[in-house]
Amino acid sequence: MLNKFGSSGHGEAKVQYLDGDFRVTSPGSYVHCAISGERIPLEELKYWSVDRQEAYATPQTVLQRHFPDAMKSEG
Repeated sequence: MLNKFGSSGHGEAKVQYLDGDFRVTSPGSYVHCAISGERIPLEELKYWSVDRQEAYATPQTVLQRHFPDAMKSEG
């Protein structure tokens, strides 16, 4: 099983997000944040959704995805 240390290449990786880990299914060095579009290097990937199969760059982008109304009221 490939994990976050098993990638190679310089393009966008294809990733299967699992509980507590992820599997690189197509080599690459980064994924895109589902909210911001920001590139996330695989070695820095910490936040994702197993159910939605998408990555997030920061805790704030996780909150934006899961609680969009709460984030609007803060601004």
